[in-house]
Amino acid sequence: MTSRLPSATVRNRLCRRAPARTLKCMCRNITTLRGLEPSATAEEIEAAARQYVRKVSGVQSLSDATRDAFETAVAEVTETTTRLLAALPERRQPPATVPPLRRPEVQARIAAKAAKS
Repeated sequence: MTSRLPSATVRNRLCRRAPARTLKCMCRNITTLRGLEPSATAEEIEAAARQYVRKVSGVQSLSDATRDAFETAVAEVTETTTRLLAALPERRQPPATVPPLRRPEVQARIAAKAAKS
């Protein structure tokens, strides 16, 4: 069976340097929420949870067969992430990237979508 990990060149580009036996990568669509000012909102935590569940499950669009399990997983990951962020000490520096829900272009897209509804 072949490994599904990216090649070493791709890993080095996408991942931070880590000991040889570990791979410290994160999906590019999931941003660090710890240390944000102001703190991460419930909406941002749920969006990260939804992206995580989407990534690990491979479910891109919900069907009747996947909806309940998917939404249950999102709720559980959201709850766990909220507890984790509350339990961790404050960061010395804010994260390097801004969560998508805080980006002006994303806010404009959400507002345009809401105006159409």
